[in-house]
Amino acid sequence: MEESLKKRTIRALSWSFVQEAGLRGLQLGISIVLARILAPKEFGLVAMLSVFIALAQALVDGGLASALVQAKQPTEAHKCSVFYFNICASILLAGMLWVAAPWIASFYRQPLLAPMLRVLGLVPVLNGLGLVQNALLIRNLELKKQTGILAASTGLSGVVAAALAWRGFGVWSLVFLYVTQSVARAGLLWLWNGWRPKRLFSLRALGEMLRFGWGMLCSSIVGSVYDNLYPLLIGRFFSAASVGYFNRAQSLQWIASQSLAVVASRVTFPVFSAMQEQSARLRAGLRKALTTISLLHFPMMIGLAVTAKPLILLVFTDKWAPCIPYLQLLAVAGLPYPSHVLNLSLLMALGRSDLFFRLEVLKAAAFLGTGLVTFRWGVMAMIWGQLVCSVLAYFLNTYFTKKLIGYSVWEQLRDLYPCLAASVVMGLVVSLVGSLLPAGNVLQLSFRVVFGALVYWLLCRSFRSAALSEVAGFVFRGGASATTAQ
Repeated sequence: MEESLKKRTIRALSWSFVQEAGLRGLQLGISIVLARILAPKEFGLVAMLSVFIALAQALVDGGLASALVQAKQPTEAHKCSVFYFNICASILLAGMLWVAAPWIASFYRQPLLAPMLRVLGLVPVLNGLGLVQNALLIRNLELKKQTGILAASTGLSGVVAAALAWRGFGVWSLVFLYVTQSVARAGLLWLWNGWRPKRLFSLRALGEMLRFGWGMLCSSIVGSVYDNLYPLLIGRFFSAASVGYFNRAQSLQWIASQSLAVVASRVTFPVFSAMQEQSARLRAGLRKALTTISLLHFPMMIGLAVTAKPLILLVFTDKWAPCIPYLQLLAVAGLPYPSHVLNLSLLMALGRSDLFFRLEVLKAAAFLGTGLVTFRWGVMAMIWGQLVCSVLAYFLNTYFTKKLIGYSVWEQLRDLYPCLAASVVMGLVVSLVGSLLPAGNVLQLSFRVVFGALVYWLLCRSFRSAALSEVAGFVFRGGASATTAQ
């Protein structure tokens, strides 16, 4: 049984990495094409609506997808009840967005947002159709199928959006990017997953799911506000173009910061759930996940900060130059992100959605307060506030980790320090040497990436990083060393 879990974990981790690397690369390619055709204002208009779509999606999910993954043995009644509940909730929310659209457009003083929101309101409905099938794929660690589904839907929607943008549809090409992706994803989930809803609904079964899911629902709502608060504030107090610059920088930061964290959390949640009564194994598993992911994440974020200028000028063109300082600071703010995700994944696996919710409320309150105080000094001041909140959130997230499995924030920082120190030194060296080359030149961008990777590898070798040995063992010996921690 244990050996089976080890093999499934390694296989799932491999596919999850392939999935994220491919998807993030695909998303980056699509964003480059669209950013070169469309104006910053058009990206800003869609970003203004992101908080409302995210809130609707959180309400549709209701935390029930996580409940299906976390439950020890969900029955057919649980699955069917969740499915029908989500369909009804998504249709209701789409209607609410339709009615509220004119008021939201008036809030931003942008009339075009009303018809855009009414079309985007279809996204939660379409996502709700495949919610149970997707949860079952995650539960069974069938990430190979998820890879194909997400890659196909992302690629198809990108082609549609690029064609519309090229034909002059402007901001509507971005609207249909999201709608097309949701249609394709829902269709493929039904095609590639054997589960089908039956004529079965149980309030009791739904209530059992909600007992876990209510905390995740509340946390998702708070998290949606947390993630999309700044576009809302910038859109209300600044121009649509300012939202576009911030959105482009935030999107690039998310592509880098979330890629490895999503890989880890997608696998660790079901794996941690399977050994939720074994504190020692949980502590060892979390420690290994943190150090291994940080080995790759820290240099990637520092590298993004020091290559922001040549990257934006060369790839996205000069019209996006105002977002360069945003990206540099957001990259630093994203350093703790995998630690946030993995510590919270532990709480979810232990069924402590109540603690998860408390943490999300505290972080959102701090984030909201910081945004409302700093916006009067401009977007950069708001991002500095975001960086402070990110550091504070790390200490909050690790508080319950110590109480539940005895792994304190100071122990985590001690484990992560070598990778962080090597990344900072690498960033300073690359920034100093790279400044001798002209900005916006392909040579400078290529040199910084290659030289930075070499410097970081040499520093980790000199520090005798255990995480480096783990990753090398996984890559060159088929994951043999990685299985030892499971």
